[in-house]
Amino acid sequence: MTLRGFNKVGDRIMVYLRDRLYSPLLRFALKQRFITFSILVALMIITVGALRGGVIRGAFFPMIASDQVRIDLLMPEGTNPSITESLISQIETAAQMVNTEFTARQTGQKDVIQNIIKQVGPGNNKASLSVNLLPGEERDFSSPEITNAIREAVGPIYGVERLTYGSGGNFGGSPVSISLLGSNTKELKSAKDELMAELTQNTLLADVADTDPEGIKEINVVLNETAYALGFTLQEVMRQVRSGFFGLQAQRFQRGQDEIRVWVRYDRINRESIANLDQMRLVSPSGARVPFGEIASYTISRGDESISHLDGLREIQISADLKNPKGSATEILADIKTDIMPGILSKYPTVTASFEGQNREANKLTNSAKTVVPIIILLIYMTIAFTFRSYSQPLLLLVMIPFSFIAVAWGHWIHDFPINILSALGIIALIGIMVNDGLVLIGKFNSYLREGIKFEEALYKAGRSRFRAIFLTSLTTIAGISPLLIEKSRQAQFLIPMAISIAYGIAIATVLTLIILPILLSVTNELKMRIHWLIYNELKPREYFERAIKEGAFTQELAQKETTTESNNE
Repeated sequence: MTLRGFNKVGDRIMVYLRDRLYSPLLRFALKQRFITFSILVALMIITVGALRGGVIRGAFFPMIASDQVRIDLLMPEGTNPSITESLISQIETAAQMVNTEFTARQTGQKDVIQNIIKQVGPGNNKASLSVNLLPGEERDFSSPEITNAIREAVGPIYGVERLTYGSGGNFGGSPVSISLLGSNTKELKSAKDELMAELTQNTLLADVADTDPEGIKEINVVLNETAYALGFTLQEVMRQVRSGFFGLQAQRFQRGQDEIRVWVRYDRINRESIANLDQMRLVSPSGARVPFGEIASYTISRGDESISHLDGLREIQISADLKNPKGSATEILADIKTDIMPGILSKYPTVTASFEGQNREANKLTNSAKTVVPIIILLIYMTIAFTFRSYSQPLLLLVMIPFSFIAVAWGHWIHDFPINILSALGIIALIGIMVNDGLVLIGKFNSYLREGIKFEEALYKAGRSRFRAIFLTSLTTIAGISPLLIEKSRQAQFLIPMAISIAYGIAIATVLTLIILPILLSVTNELKMRIHWLIYNELKPREYFERAIKEGAFTQELAQKETTTESNNE
């Protein structure tokens, strides 16, 4: 078929769509404005309900695809290094079993796991595995699927301080991250334990961890009243205990090029057991020797490995990852805020909670948007208002913007993606496209009014006249974005939410521009006409209230004055 033949077929299709589908629909919408607009409002209500009810999921940030699974093991301080190495080797064996299982199901049966790098340390209680996967384009399974399989194969390991499995970068921090703040350490740790227990029971979360790991065992000494009566202080008692068990430097001298230090302490038999502490003799200020057990008692507990502060308060941060990367962190956090945290905070009044991670970054972005977006909208409005010399017509274009969210939300539901911050960026890009389509239709509508065509007919003809331009613009834009929508590569998943917002948003923007915008123009004009009738008790034709007509009359009057002036000069 020649190019001319293609053009003829294209023209016939466009004429059919315009005359047989669009024109009757536009006639019906202009006659049944209330019904048409009510359908749109109902769809908006259903969409908001689906979003609030969790049918359409939401998230702060998308998960970045990765070709590596990182497994970190943290054992209690003082753990024998052989135990740490044994456990990380056990996890490595489980990863190899998962590799065998997934490779058997892989197309071409390539090894899903290319190699595993094991590292023990730094320290006796830390170990890690770097599981390098087959590149995302060559494997049939996502890294979260492989990560969850390794987690299930390993199962629970008791006695570990922390065991986390990471399969990708969390843009903006952890999806769930809560900082507990307080000055009462006991209440803070109790609140931390309760919150950790609640998050661990949540089947949607994985890798629940905190920033308060227990340190090595410590001996806490408490003096009784007898000690103070004999003149002992806690500092002096601890100094003598440390000198007896650890040693006290008694002398230092030079021997040739070497410096010799002489330390004095109990012999091995008297310091190899903590039970020897009760029989230790302490020297009082008066010179008397008193057994340790008569003046003090002690407890053995694990201390703090690290201490963090935020705004002058002790901080313990609890974080968790999502088992399903397409899960909704916003819903989980909403449940934590409404169902879990109030009960915990009421039991521990000195503790406060701060939601960090992706929630904090999202709030920062939202606060910035609250300042920037109104300014952008105002600039768009001013630009259109100066162009059309109308206050109401630019406002109608902005009124249509929220309704584009209907298609954006259900587009995410169709593709099984949560609405996230990149989706919002796509909506911002969509605003410019919607405004541009609206300008095309309103510009033609105003030109018809200046030609003297009646209001209703001008609306109808403007829609028909601009149908081809608006429809083809939207169609070509959607066609250009569609390859990204169906792209299966791991790297493309990061951009798909933005593409969904633009593609589906443009689709409904076409309907809004060609159907809803004429309805809004008609309703606004009728409202102006009725207000004028109520104030002045005068009924004017609908064209009278349009700015384009007044501009046309002003231009004709100015042209007549110029012609008259030129004639007088001659």
